[in-house]
Amino acid sequence: MIRERQILACSGVLYPPEGFPPGVQIWQAMRLADVRRPRMCFIATAVGDSREHIDHWYARAGSFGDADLSHLQLFTQPNVTDVRAHLLAQDVIFVSGGSVVNLLAVWRAHRLDAILRECWEAGVVLAGQSAGSLCWHLAGVTDSYGDGLDAVGDGLGFLPFSNGVHDDLGDQPRRSRFRRLVGEGVLPSGYATEDGVALHYVGTGLHEALGVLPDRNAWFVEADGAGKHRETAVPARYWLP
Repeated sequence: MIRERQILACSGVLYPPEGFPPGVQIWQAMRLADVRRPRMCFIATAVGDSREHIDHWYARAGSFGDADLSHLQLFTQPNVTDVRAHLLAQDVIFVSGGSVVNLLAVWRAHRLDAILRECWEAGVVLAGQSAGSLCWHLAGVTDSYGDGLDAVGDGLGFLPFSNGVHDDLGDQPRRSRFRRLVGEGVLPSGYATEDGVALHYVGTGLHEALGVLPDRNAWFVEADGAGKHRETAVPARYWLP
């Protein structure tokens, strides 16, 4: 059976409200795979394969029902003998947040850019939060270099858009910075997501926005031709277990 190409590009939830179920966007990615017992691999390159992050992921993913869970680490060498075979055997690949600049550099050094494209074309659901959202797009805005926020223009480009994450974050000017760079033509048109919102792409087009917090939006942002921008709200469908 031929599976559709799917990507779930999430902002994550930086400041969860009391009682919020941790890791619920992992559950969303599992559900998109549409199999009874999904095989799911976590990649934490963006945080240097932090053991703490990997352990937390296992705890969260394991709380959402039966699944065959694994992780891929690249420091100091891959923890699986055949990286390509391992990733192609998955139903879902979930990528952590962290530094998208470091993630892209390390992935390319290990040829994961080509392997992950092969996985996507084979129907493996690609998902991730923050850096794990930006990476699938052409370009975006990152704090990998500092809180001043810079454009990153060498994303994997599976999706023909730019991407902004944590669009409503109060302690960084992500919302205004993303829109300004799109308006100036530094970034191509694209989608920004508020915290708790994910972009569900089927093929290379946006299918819908999915939310794990109520009343949140994604935004389509494009240049208006005069150095400014236009934006269109994409309300997120609230989807929890």
